[in-house]
Amino acid sequence: MDPINVTAAAEEFTCNAYLVPGETTTLVDAGTMPNVEETIADKVEDLDRVVLTHQHADHVGELDAVLDAFDAELYAYDDHPRRDVALADGEEVTIGDEPCEVVYTPGHAVDHVAFVGDERVYSGDVVVYNDGAFENGSFGRTDMTGQSRERLIESLHDLLDRLPDTVSELYAGHGDAYRAADGDDSVRTVIERALERAERRAPKYDE
Repeated sequence: MDPINVTAAAEEFTCNAYLVPGETTTLVDAGTMPNVEETIADKVEDLDRVVLTHQHADHVGELDAVLDAFDAELYAYDDHPRRDVALADGEEVTIGDEPCEVVYTPGHAVDHVAFVGDERVYSGDVVVYNDGAFENGSFGRTDMTGQSRERLIESLHDLLDRLPDTVSELYAGHGDAYRAADGDDSVRTVIERALERAERRAPKYDE
């Protein structure tokens, strides 16, 4: 079953939180939309795990509410009081029915990871399809304390190096999901375009 953006109706600033039903029903990030656990409960009977791309506030604001509502395990790269499983680069975690490789992708956040399967990539904020700054391939902001454009560029290279050619869908933390079947580009092309723009080193947003 296709991932469901359970924060799509949010009126407040949030990330995209993707519910992925399957043998291992998974929520990728929790977002900040109040009562998101009720939206999840409307879609599935149970939630097996929550996996975090990173722990910026817009990705974990409703995490406690989700964990309180379901008997779900929390998978995170960095320490968290409720973490059950520590993620590490190169490990495999099943999201829905798809085994995904954990790829460490810092730059936007020091604890950032992406999840790369054979068909889908859950990219968090390291790369997005559109975000108001760029269309058809953009990258996470790197202008705040603790962020690094140079490290994000390295992460985009790493992501491309470990991206199977079979990946056809990109589910990012912000903006629209991208499916190659509905567009003119492959997911690899979208990420390569984001990398090219990041390597220009120009500010992402106007001052």
